[in-house]
Amino acid sequence: MNDYRSIFTEGLWGNNVVFAQMLALCPLMAVTTTATNGLGMGLATTGVLLASNVVIASCRNFITPDVRIPVFVLLIASLVTLADMAINAWLHELYKVLGLFIPLIVVNCSVLGRAEAFASKQPVSASAVDGLAMGLGYTLALIIIGGCREILGSATLFAHASLLLGDGFAFLETTLIPHYKGFLLMLLPPGGFLVLGFLLAGKRAMERRVQQRKERARSADLQYGHCRVP
Repeated sequence: MNDYRSIFTEGLWGNNVVFAQMLALCPLMAVTTTATNGLGMGLATTGVLLASNVVIASCRNFITPDVRIPVFVLLIASLVTLADMAINAWLHELYKVLGLFIPLIVVNCSVLGRAEAFASKQPVSASAVDGLAMGLGYTLALIIIGGCREILGSATLFAHASLLLGDGFAFLETTLIPHYKGFLLMLLPPGGFLVLGFLLAGKRAMERRVQQRKERARSADLQYGHCRVP
C-alpha cells in the first residue's frame, strides 16, 4: 500500500525537482524574472506531470520494456502539445512571455524521469499523487526563486498577474517599494544563479539542523533508557 503522505512530502521537499534533484534549471533561470512567470510555467509543468503519470500508469501493463522510453516520450510530447495549444488559446499573454519554454517541457528530465522511475511501476492513484506533488514542488521552487528575483530587482511581487494569468489573479499583484529603481543583476541570469545558490545553502542548513536535533533526541532517549535499566 502506498503512503500518499510520504509521496507528497518527497515531491514538495525531500526529492524536490530543483532543490534536491537539480533538474530543469534551464527554464528555471529563463522564466523566473518574476513570480508570475514562475507560477505560469509551474502550473503548465504540473499539468503535464500529472497527466503523463496518469496516462503512463494506466498503460504500463501494455507497454513492453523494449519500447517503453520511445512510447513515454511520444505520450509526453502529445500532452505538451495539448498544453501548448491550450495556453496559446486561453492565456495568450502568458504564452507570449513563456514562448519556447512551453514546448520544451517535453525535454524536462523530471517529466520523463517520473514516468520511468515511478509511473511505469505504480498504480494510477499513486502515480497521480506523485505527479501532482512533483509538479507543485517544482512550481513552489519557481515561485520562490522568481519572487526573490522580482523583489530584489524591481520591488514588486506577481507583477502583471492579472494580464498573464487572468483577472482572478489580480489580488496577487503587489508593489513593495514605489518608485524603486531596481537591481538589474537580479533580473539577469547571474541573479538567478545567485538566488538559487543561497536557497540551496539554506535548505541544506535546515536539513542539517533537523538531522542534528533528531540525533540529539535519539541519544537522549538511549541515555534515558540506560538509566532506567536496574
